[in-house]
Amino acid sequence: MLRDADNDGAHGGDRAGARYGDRRPRGRRGPSRRPAGTFLLLLLLPVLLLGAATPASAHAVLRATDPADGTVLRTAPRHVTLTFTESVGLLTDSFRVYDPGNRRVRTGPAGHAAGRSDTARVTLPARLAAGTYTVAWRVVSADSHPVSGALTFSVGKRTAAPAAPPQDRTENGATTALHTIARYLAYLSLALLLGTAAFVAYCRPPTTAHLRTPALAAAATLAASTLAVYLLRAPYEEAASPTTAFSLTALTHTATTRPGRLLLLRLALLLLAAAAVTLLRTRRVRLPRRATLAAATALAVALALTWSASDHASAGIQVPAAIVSSTLHLLAMAAWLGGLAALLWTLRRAPEPAPTLPATVPARFSRLAFASVVVLVVTGVYQSWRGLGSWPALTDTTYGRTLLAKLAAVTALLLAAACSRTWTARLARPTGAAARARVPEPATGPPLPQLPPEPPPAPPLHLLRRSVLLEAVAAALVLALTTLLTSTVPGRAATESGRPAPSAATGVQTASVTTIPFDTGAPGGHGKVQITLDPGRVGTNSLQAVIYGPDGGLSTVPELRVTLTLPSRRLGPLDTRLTDRGGYWSTPAFTLPLPGTWTMKATVRVSDLDQVTVSAPVRVTR
Repeated sequence: MLRDADNDGAHGGDRAGARYGDRRPRGRRGPSRRPAGTFLLLLLLPVLLLGAATPASAHAVLRATDPADGTVLRTAPRHVTLTFTESVGLLTDSFRVYDPGNRRVRTGPAGHAAGRSDTARVTLPARLAAGTYTVAWRVVSADSHPVSGALTFSVGKRTAAPAAPPQDRTENGATTALHTIARYLAYLSLALLLGTAAFVAYCRPPTTAHLRTPALAAAATLAASTLAVYLLRAPYEEAASPTTAFSLTALTHTATTRPGRLLLLRLALLLLAAAAVTLLRTRRVRLPRRATLAAATALAVALALTWSASDHASAGIQVPAAIVSSTLHLLAMAAWLGGLAALLWTLRRAPEPAPTLPATVPARFSRLAFASVVVLVVTGVYQSWRGLGSWPALTDTTYGRTLLAKLAAVTALLLAAACSRTWTARLARPTGAAARARVPEPATGPPLPQLPPEPPPAPPLHLLRRSVLLEAVAAALVLALTTLLTSTVPGRAATESGRPAPSAATGVQTASVTTIPFDTGAPGGHGKVQITLDPGRVGTNSLQAVIYGPDGGLSTVPELRVTLTLPSRRLGPLDTRLTDRGGYWSTPAFTLPLPGTWTMKATVRVSDLDQVTVSAPVRVTR
């Protein structure tokens, strides 16, 4: 009779190890520690890259303003109302309004328009002097990321930019870097913790003592990084210094927000799990396997929900389905990538001359990884559709380009996984004497026919280690790109930002406003150009452009050129022929013949030698 398949695989792997163990130098004992050190170094490289990366945009995108940006009003408005693509939260200092003399205007407290959580409104004084006013604003999107910007409007007439423009709040580099690093470490430690647990529960290695240290380190890192994100939450929202993180006001404010409450829930779950494990170990109580698996599953789902309920899935369309999809995506990612790290750690501990690791362990992980990949593909396709909204957004938006980079990294990860799967199958295949031992010897009668040629020997464990190491490196890159994606405005929201939205006051469509940052590379040669296309529909439009300098105030440039191209119809570029109006640029009549997502390109020249061309998508309707 043939033995059980798992047992045969285990013995086959052991015999194969004995066969190829003699090929190694006899003076070498145990596995080399260089792959583990390389693995840890490459795992931390994305942390450095994320810390040095420029902070990406948040999910909420400004759709319309009342009054419209760059307009001249006959009478002073009573309110400034901003309309976003999703609900937004307000800060204690969400609005700063400056008069034509660069003096801050006293305004009422910021609030929402009646019944509109996707708006931000501030009340202006009853009397405003003639001239151009600058409004600097900062709000928090529903997916927990802050977003800021500025706009201008004029009462009676436009005035030149003041000599000393107002200083707008910009991102604090140290706070943003620390917050991004803490979020990446939280993702990484969650994957290592849950993946190690899934590896132990499903793959059943013969010993788990060597996995206790990385599991405890992952749990401690998850708790520490979660606490760091909580402390940095208020400075991150307010663009303040990290030194303000420990103020009582900042801590209490974070506790009142949804992201803050979810972070506290995550810490509570970790502390509860640690207390339960300590109590069971102290009293030497051993729960039934089913009860342990049920408790561990509930904890894993609850931890994953603290992410999906506060990121992109919590805002936009189909929120319940998106939260379920995001939770499954995160759990599958943890089972695959964290289990991969656990397998690599286990292979590192397996001495090759006399391997003690049964071949069933990598074989079981191969099945676990395959199931995780299926879940990742299904949920990833849905999340990509939800985030992009259209095919052009895949190449025309930062979210789409980052998603393409992630897909490339996932492809590399799958190729490395295919290699590991091949080595695992060969490791589990019985060879040589083991294969012949499974054929019974006849007691009498003619001899049995000769066996086929002996199959090639099973691959050495170090080949499997190398392919798993490549998987781990690609996995670290995937995690880094995932962290960037959660901080990048989705393509659907970026496209919607160019669509005209109904005005809350008049019920008619307002102009589309597109803000494009630029940087010539020269000192002081960076800022942003804000372009208003009115009404943003097919036919005759007017176009106005305002330049903001490095300090956030209005600025003048010697030359500005704006063109529009419709890639889907191979139309353009169409030159808008802007004219300098003394402080701003405009063209009174410009014809757009077709609807669609146009590419708006702006060439900004700041000196005789320094210029740059930047672009952004803009939606034109019928």
